Amino acid sequence: MPVWQRVYEELNDPNFVLICVAEDTGGEAVAGPIFDAAKPTYVQVVDEDHLISSVFNFVNVPSSAWIDEEGRIVRIDEGTYSKTHQFGEGDQAFLFGNDVYTPALKDWVKNGAASSHVQSAQIVARNIREHGINEMKADAAFRLGNLFRAHGEKAKAESYWAMARTLNPESINFFRQNLTLTEEGSGGETFRKLRVEYMEQGKDYYRPLDIKAS
Repeated sequence: MPVWQRVYEELNDPNFVLICVAEDTGGEAVAGPIFDAAKPTYVQVVDEDHLISSVFNFVNVPSSAWIDEEGRIVRIDEGTYSKTHQFGEGDQAFLFGNDVYTPALKDWVKNGAASSHVQSAQIVARNIREHGINEMKADAAFRLGNLFRAHGEKAKAESYWAMARTLNPESINFFRQNLTLTEEGSGGETFRKLRVEYMEQGKDYYRPLDIKAS
C-alpha cells in the first residue's frame, strides 16, 4: 500500500478515485492496523465476506477493475501490482508483480477512453470469469463459515470453508484466507506450493497482462 499511496500522490488528479479493499475475515481488527501503518489518503474498505471478489469473480488478490466516469468497466481481473516485488530470501526467494501496470494506469488517468490500455466491451466481457451455480454456492458457504467463526464455532466454520474450496477450487482467495489464520500466514510454504501447482497445471494464477513495457 505505501507504493500505491505514492502512485496516488503522483497522479494527483481529483477525477481519479482509488479504492483499496482489504478482503479479510478478521475485519477491522486485522486490516485496520495495516491501513493505519500505510497512512493512505485514498478510500479504504474492509470486506470481511469477500463481497468484492464475488461481484467481480476475482480468484486472487490483488486484482482490480478500472471503471470509467460512465460507470463502465474498461479493464478487469489482472495481477495489479504497483511494481515488481521479491518475497523471501536466498533459495526461498521468488519475484512477483511487474513494472508495467502502474505506467498503464497513469496513461488511462491522463488520456481516459483514448488510452491504448482501455479494453473493448467484448474483451472485458470475455475476461470476466464465469460465475456459475457452484461459484455462487461457494460464496454462500464461505460467508456461513465466516459467520460461524465469528460466533466461536471453529469446526463448523472450517467445514463450510472446506465446502467453499470444493465448490470453487479455482479460488485462491478462499485458500489464502484460510492460510491467514495459520502460523505461516498467506505467503508461506503452503501458498508457494499452491502457486507452483497452478503453474504446472497450465492455469492462469493471474491472467497474462496485455501491456508491454514502453
